[in-house]
Amino acid sequence: MNKKVVMISADKCKGCYLCVAACPKNVLEKGSESLNKSGFMAAVVREGAECIGCIGCALMCPDGAISIYEESSAL
Repeated sequence: MNKKVVMISADKCKGCYLCVAACPKNVLEKGSESLNKSGFMAAVVREGAECIGCIGCALMCPDGAISIYEESSAL
């Protein structure tokens, strides 16, 4: 089974955290490291969390800052 990878464009994120609320597996969380170029604290992927690929977060994001990819496990 291929692993799902969540990518957040920090510079597009305005810190509304609708994606955090939409994720059924708590893969995303509020950022706490630094502000993006617009002065917002972007959402981040929780370390060790496993995305199921439901794309709820990407659909909820009003700024199109989230993409879901499938990471191939083939050698």
